[in-house]
Amino acid sequence: MPDFLHKPTLTGGLVVLRPLTEADVPALLPLFEDAEVRRLTGSHATFDEPALRKWYGSRNDRADRLDLAVVERATGRVVGEAVLNEWDADNESCSFRIMLVPEVTGRGLGTEATRLVVGYGFEALGLHRISLEVYAFNPRARRAYEKAGFTTEGVLRGALLWEGERVDATVMSVLAPEWPVRG
Repeated sequence: MPDFLHKPTLTGGLVVLRPLTEADVPALLPLFEDAEVRRLTGSHATFDEPALRKWYGSRNDRADRLDLAVVERATGRVVGEAVLNEWDADNESCSFRIMLVPEVTGRGLGTEATRLVVGYGFEALGLHRISLEVYAFNPRARRAYEKAGFTTEGVLRGALLWEGERVDATVMSVLAPEWPVRG
């Protein structure tokens, strides 16, 4: 069984990933207040600061998931989160998600953070499969996932109802045997 209780610090050229804490909430609050971030992630829910403090304050005690803060190395600023969740022990697989504050997108931080988490998932946690879903109106994220080694598996048609419109979700994954080749 993977050791999800160990929350590592992973260092790349652009980002450092480290365990999330309640103290990160002020930096992450824009993720939950930004209408475009909510649309791109398909989030209908709203969160207030006390609820977020409770949520992020409990992440390091979870034995079934890995939640890491994405810290921009150049500034030392927390700019997002990267998460392995939905652990499926029988199939040695997890889901992946990442969110970055809008002003840092397009600079390669998300691609590097994704590669770091996926590499850790395969190399340290022993996962076989890491998957995600990306909505059709988020081609920038899809390109970042492809750069990080994810392959399209199929489409969940009409998976999201957003402002009266049905939006498809593309299912993508990367497998451990592919990782050394693509990572």
